[in-house]
Amino acid sequence: MNLAAHTGYTDTPSTNRAEARVALVTGGANGIGAAISARLAAEGISVAVADIDLGTAARLAREIEGRGGKAVAVQMDVADPGSITRAFDSVERTYDRCDILVSNAGIAGVASFVDCSLEVWERVQKINVTGPMLCGQHAARLMVRRGWGRIVNIGSVSGVRAGFGRTAYGTSKAALIGLTRQMAIELADAGITANCVAPGPIDTPLTRAHHSAETRESYRRTVPMRRYGTPAEVAAITAFLCSEQASYVTGQVMAADGGFLAAGILEV
Repeated sequence: MNLAAHTGYTDTPSTNRAEARVALVTGGANGIGAAISARLAAEGISVAVADIDLGTAARLAREIEGRGGKAVAVQMDVADPGSITRAFDSVERTYDRCDILVSNAGIAGVASFVDCSLEVWERVQKINVTGPMLCGQHAARLMVRRGWGRIVNIGSVSGVRAGFGRTAYGTSKAALIGLTRQMAIELADAGITANCVAPGPIDTPLTRAHHSAETRESYRRTVPMRRYGTPAEVAAITAFLCSEQASYVTGQVMAADGGFLAAGILEV
């Protein structure tokens, strides 16, 4: 795996951190998650690349290590509470800490409101909302021991602004924003911040495979920057929210969307 090509991030690890931190990134082996894993490792953070696809996670971890970073692969299915518990138990055994959680794993499904099946609805909520809630609980229990922590949930502009066919997905991301705020107020006294990054259209293998020409044209017309974002751009915002510099930022939603949420009429 070529790390630069896969993630868009090429810097070498920083050696200026006062204290080594440990991060767990769910869905950390591909797309946005891989870019976040690589960026945090480049900041000098030890990264547990947690993914249902252990082989791909292991390859990314080896690539990060080859560039001088620190990473391990951990298998996690965020739809399975037992898998989440086992993954955090593994991180605790390895590091005896978890300072940063990035809940990035998620799924989407496109169907009109009347055609959204109960099966799809329940699976999307389980992975996109319940999974981050359980991961947040496990991470917070480890963070409170040291009085410091960062939780970043990767949401979507679909959680702020409705889009056709996104009944299950958009609702799950709106719930994730609410969950983030709940985490923020309840964990603040423990020195833990919780924030949400809301990407707009991002150029990943998944969007290249599933976004139709019509979808791409719709985004081109409604995103003021007239382009898709990159995983590295989402990773940069996430890294800031995980840093010491974001110590007074909590309960916030930060969009990486090229101006999509700010836009009204763009053509006159």
